[in-house]
Amino acid sequence: MTNILKCIANIKANSETNFDKIYPPKSEIKDYNRINNVGIALEYYIKDAFCNSFGMAKKDEIFNKNFSYLGNKNNPPDLIIKNSEAVEVKKLSSIDTTDIQLNSSYPKSKLQSDSSLITKDCRNCEPGWKEKDMIYAVGIVESNNLKQLTMIYGDCYAADAEVYERVKKRVTKGLYDTNLEFSETKELGRINRIDPLGITKLRIRGMWLITNPFKLYADMFNVNKLKNFTLLSVMSEEKYNSFPEKDKKVLEDDKEILIKNVKINNPNNPAKLLNAKLIEYTC
Repeated sequence: MTNILKCIANIKANSETNFDKIYPPKSEIKDYNRINNVGIALEYYIKDAFCNSFGMAKKDEIFNKNFSYLGNKNNPPDLIIKNSEAVEVKKLSSIDTTDIQLNSSYPKSKLQSDSSLITKDCRNCEPGWKEKDMIYAVGIVESNNLKQLTMIYGDCYAADAEVYERVKKRVTKGLYDTNLEFSETKELGRINRIDPLGITKLRIRGMWLITNPFKLYADMFNVNKLKNFTLLSVMSEEKYNSFPEKDKKVLEDDKEILIKNVKINNPNNPAKLLNAKLIEYTC
């Protein structure tokens, strides 16, 4: 089964990062050439990277073998590796972009099966699952070229769910404490009967943002923008050690891939440092 270490090895082995060349017209990505759909190409690239399916035909069978869930643009995550991690893909047009828009879904250190923000199909994609590690794959795409890619685990990036739920509940309570007429919703709130005829409603939606990891870890990443492509991955030391020895050995024996021991702030308590691994590949 695939994993993030295999994904990194596959990306290095398939060094092309120009989406126009990887996914030319009439390729498997429908509507890729339409404006604003570069994000679709990035999602497809991440799937190909995990499956090492670049340039292959009939990828549905390969994806079915490796993934238990492939999502949609309105509900996280974008994919789930069978019996393994969930992956959320985000595209930015510049490494200097300050924040990533997460829309109505707050940042996740882990993906929980009882989350109200995932679909029924996601909840039932594997029997009995309760919690999955989360990977945020953030790609910087300039003129259809993937320039930088970071794959960072949620527990190295986001606080526990209770931190965000607490804020969400306080906001919702403040709204419900007014004399306005509300109805039940998965959003922050919906106000009914605003006008005298009682025919106008107001949906109140959250827009969660999180600092771009290239900004958050700017000192540690030290990206050279003149390079054609840079891949950076951050995970806890414990997570790295959990992978098969043969997969670790492939990366550790590759002189072009650097694996560093680093310390990062604990997202739940910055006073404490976490032992982590930074994996770098530049070409």
